[in-house]
Amino acid sequence: MNRAGPTWRTVPNLVTAIRFVLVVPVVWLLLSGAQPLGAAVLAAVFGMTDWVDGFLARRLDQASRLGKVLDPLADRVGIGCIAIALAFAGAAPWAVIAVFPVVDMVVGGLYLARRRDARLEVGRLGKVRTGVTMAAIFVPVLGVRPGFDVVLQLGRIGLAVGAALHIGAGSGYARRMLPCGARRGPLGRESIACPGGAGAAGASPTTAARPPKS
Repeated sequence: MNRAGPTWRTVPNLVTAIRFVLVVPVVWLLLSGAQPLGAAVLAAVFGMTDWVDGFLARRLDQASRLGKVLDPLADRVGIGCIAIALAFAGAAPWAVIAVFPVVDMVVGGLYLARRRDARLEVGRLGKVRTGVTMAAIFVPVLGVRPGFDVVLQLGRIGLAVGAALHIGAGSGYARRMLPCGARRGPLGRESIACPGGAGAAGASPTTAARPPKS
């Protein structure tokens, strides 16, 4: 049985905490220009631990409410800080880097203002976005080293792809935060999760998809 609950002292949460800590030396090494290889190694460890904490949560049956908040938060904070450091170091264009914090602020603002009870579960596009961006963050960090110009260019292309996916995933989260029953798609009303029956009185937690009325 999954023991999801208030327990926070778990191995996966410890790994997630380490991910937050790893961001500091990566950013410092990028901004100082010292040990670019060390920055690349730490960035790779940061990216790999994104998979490790989820794997341990499932394998050890240690899912927790805190972990479900900290894991995506570590992604957003880490990717945002490292990406901004890359821009300051001249390894990535600001126009691409700005996409990540701007989308995060818009989605976060909508979440706080409109749908704090919404279940924003990570979808397939969000998972692909995270994987691509994690890899794209590592490549330009490695490309900062002298003589790695081709690697740097590949990293910039990867960051552009990650930014485009971030916009797509962010727009999906924003659409889910619309009021229950207010969103319509090509087949009519789409399903929206409404915890606690939010929305119309007596409505079920999830509104079933219905064809449009004639």
